[in-house]
Amino acid sequence: MFTVASLWIPFTIIAALGQVARNAMQRSLTKPLGTWGATNIRFLFGFPFSLLFLGVVLVATGDRLGMPPTAFWPWLLLGALSQIVATGLMLLAMNDRSFVVTTAYLKTEAIQTAIFGFVFLGDHLTWLKVLAIVIATIGVVITALRPGGEKSFAELKPTITGLVAAAAFALSAVGFRGAIINVPGVSFVTAASVTLVLGLFVQTLVLTVYLLWRAPKVLQGILAMWRPSMLAGFTGAFASQFWFLAFALTAAANVRTLALIEVLFAQGVAYYSFKQPIAPREIFGIALIVVGVAVLVGV
Repeated sequence: MFTVASLWIPFTIIAALGQVARNAMQRSLTKPLGTWGATNIRFLFGFPFSLLFLGVVLVATGDRLGMPPTAFWPWLLLGALSQIVATGLMLLAMNDRSFVVTTAYLKTEAIQTAIFGFVFLGDHLTWLKVLAIVIATIGVVITALRPGGEKSFAELKPTITGLVAAAAFALSAVGFRGAIINVPGVSFVTAASVTLVLGLFVQTLVLTVYLLWRAPKVLQGILAMWRPSMLAGFTGAFASQFWFLAFALTAAANVRTLALIEVLFAQGVAYYSFKQPIAPREIFGIALIVVGVAVLVGV
């Protein structure tokens, strides 16, 4: 039986599943729309659904909205803009180096989130939780490695780019949590929903202005493909809604560490759907992820 305080666990699992689905939909739109066009779909078509979610939440809770306090806005901008920067750096790193090695760098996000959360928000993490985060992160890195891929870690540029991208994702998580906990006088569900709406608005505005300036034809392509984009937008907003609900209830580091179970989902799909064998190294990495996550949710 879940208490309210422990609801972050199912919220995170639902969000991770939704993110996998959203990524698959965005991937199919990357070829016709380009990287930034497909990325903007997540924000542009997700924004209306976030408004719908907020409307349902307000009716259900009876909360009344006011103007967020001054302290809310720097956190929101940190979260929204860091996420855009992180996405760009991630794509740059993947161009310079293999997807697998870049993924290993990006999964240091959980550790960096713990550090930033402690420094900026004073998030309390016990030594057991810190140990769980480190164990799960090591497990992901081991799982992501491939024979011969270790050599790629010695190259400076992709290393720095990948680690900075992970730092930007970590700052994004901390920024959004900081914004959510600075929404006063409403339930945690409303605080999360309001932050999602305003965050998506900022991201939509920034990326749309950028595309108008640099690639106006991409925007025309986005509008022409509105049918598949609507589904991708809904899935993205749905996943984000549950990420934000989880951020409202616990430290961002806890959420981002539990989110590493996404690797288990991917391994399961590869094994059962594509009949790809699992190497002993991957089994060891998966075992570390399971141990880390088990410790995290059990303490």
